[in-house]
Amino acid sequence: MSQIFLAIASVLGGLSVAAGAFGSHALRPKLSDRMLEIFETGTRYQMYHALALLLVGFLLLRAESGQGWLTASGWAFVAGTVIFSGSLYALSLSGVKVLGAVAPIGGTALMVGWGCLAIAAFNLK
Repeated sequence: MSQIFLAIASVLGGLSVAAGAFGSHALRPKLSDRMLEIFETGTRYQMYHALALLLVGFLLLRAESGQGWLTASGWAFVAGTVIFSGSLYALSLSGVKVLGAVAPIGGTALMVGWGCLAIAAFNLK
């Protein structure tokens, strides 16, 4: 599982850099300041959680216990990142306001990921 999380984290991190560059260069003249801010929030949270997923992957390599909580944390980070950042990208690029209502679902998954990571921390040996 650690290899899967490390690979996914690497892809999410690289895509976050690419999205940030795309937003900064290609989208700046095309989007309003508010829509660009929303897009940048998506890239920032994607990078934060790519790094969190790297941490989970490395902890899984070393953990003798608490692996279930670490695995739950990792999958929550993956799902949360896709849903949260994805909905913000879609909102900023399309202007369809209802997509903003999807972001809290992803945000909840990200918070679940952090909660599972905290529980895992107390179970690590």
